Amino acid sequence: MNPLAPASPARAMLLAAGRGERMRPLTDACPKPLLVVHGKPLMQWHLEALARSGCRQVVVNTDWLGEQIVAQFGDPFGPETASDQLDLALRYSHEGHDFGGALETAGGIVRALPLLDEVFWVLAADVFTPGFEFSQAALDRFAASDLLAHLWLVPNPAHNPAGDFGLQVAADGALALALNLSQGDPRPRHTFSTIGLYRRALFEPPWCDIAAGNPQGLKAPLAPLLRRAMDHGRVSAELYQGPWTDVGTPQRLAELNV
Repeated sequence: MNPLAPASPARAMLLAAGRGERMRPLTDACPKPLLVVHGKPLMQWHLEALARSGCRQVVVNTDWLGEQIVAQFGDPFGPETASDQLDLALRYSHEGHDFGGALETAGGIVRALPLLDEVFWVLAADVFTPGFEFSQAALDRFAASDLLAHLWLVPNPAHNPAGDFGLQVAADGALALALNLSQGDPRPRHTFSTIGLYRRALFEPPWCDIAAGNPQGLKAPLAPLLRRAMDHGRVSAELYQGPWTDVGTPQRLAELNV
């Protein structure tokens, strides 16, 4: 594998295809990424942060009520579309239109892979993390490594007390490794924020068996790919201590808007 240090900011993928069942009835008529926090749609907070970082191209996957996302942020039928307000070129991967439903995280990323770079950001549209910086330094450091993914973990919220992944801090100052801890392992776990940097190779053989571009519309989660790569020491991580909320219920949305 040839590490790549990009001369310009990477593209990003914003995961916006979820149905938001736990947010009903709010999501019966509005896609979850368009629910409003402090006067802005949830996904707009991410788009603005990406634009501030210098990112100029974002792929958005859609399913449930995806036409509302397009109406809010741009028409998808040109070769590239830009939001005048955000100075971002938006491309869409319409999973619902193409396959009748969302393809889950890994399936959706593989479907969108032709629109992405060798290394790229991925994040969920329905988390609120207003202070996160999509750092060019973090991107360059990751691109120059032989890692397949770099994840941002957060302290465990009340709704996920057991966490997701461990974190092994390196004594020599190297990037900390993310750990796929077995059941019963006493080491602490942290919650995956949904924010990560990825290398295209993670979504190709031998790590992923879905055909390039996912022409069959196969559904596949991301966690098994990450755990497999972790077992081979190919995933790094860091702990993010800034404000972060998984806006998964009406109550959490209401609390954010107090």
